Amino acid sequence: MTGLASQPLRATAPAAGTTPGTSQGPPPASGGGTPRPRRTALLPTAALVLGALYCLLPVAWVVVAATKSGQDLFSTFTFLPGDGFADNVSDLDAYREGIYWRWMGNSVFYAGLGAVLSTVVSAFAGYAFAMYRFRGREAFFNVILTGVLMPPVILAIPQYLLMAEADLTDTYASVLLPLVLSPYGVYLGRIYAEAAVPTELVEAGRMDGAGEWRIFLRIAVPMMSPGLVTIFLFQFVAIWNNFLLPFIMLGDDEKFPMTVGLFTLLKQGASQPALYTLVITGALLAIVPLIALFLVIQRFWSLDLLSGAVKS
Repeated sequence: MTGLASQPLRATAPAAGTTPGTSQGPPPASGGGTPRPRRTALLPTAALVLGALYCLLPVAWVVVAATKSGQDLFSTFTFLPGDGFADNVSDLDAYREGIYWRWMGNSVFYAGLGAVLSTVVSAFAGYAFAMYRFRGREAFFNVILTGVLMPPVILAIPQYLLMAEADLTDTYASVLLPLVLSPYGVYLGRIYAEAAVPTELVEAGRMDGAGEWRIFLRIAVPMMSPGLVTIFLFQFVAIWNNFLLPFIMLGDDEKFPMTVGLFTLLKQGASQPALYTLVITGALLAIVPLIALFLVIQRFWSLDLLSGAVKS
């Protein structure tokens, strides 16, 4: 017992990165009190609040205006709600035997199929530009990338002339085909393929005897899925809000998307002011599919970002 008691106690080794003999506990607060909370940066916060108001005020106006009747729309306070939303929806549904829902279905068709096709093309092209070395690769990529700098107004007339030569104007294909190739989608596909797909993994698949298509579908696509979801989302929103291309290509109002259909209602509202409430109500209902898409795709987006966070 005395032998054990007389043995000196061993000193505990200091933690890594600290100086021996110094205290390893948390640093004391200055003045002996509680630590001071960080001051809120007023200028960035104010800028964010102003930006949020700038984006949300038009949406709030549409929500309030859709609840007003045609008379209250121009005679009451701007942000004073009404009680005519149900009547406005009923009038919109009855207008021309429900052609509004036809426009809604056309927009879903154009945006859904166009976004899927554009995402597939962007995945193929982005993976090819990222993983393969061939002559003229950068030149081809730069030519495609210049499409990002081209305003849609400049491309709309040449696209119409090409569709007219192919006798495809006033068809669904005339709206879908120009949207299949997205220069920005190809750019995102290449950037994400280079960042998410290790070349060592692709080489290992080739050494194991896997073909290029199998490597792309089984290895590359799952790793690129966060980027592909982003491309799909961007393209869906862009096609849903597209106005100029279908306005030039289409003449039959049965094939109009939501944007062009509401524009025709707005023009008729100059002679029939009662149609303004239909335009506003239709614009409010047009936001609902986008909100639903964001809510549905959000959890897949989050899971994909977590699964693609580890590169190797």
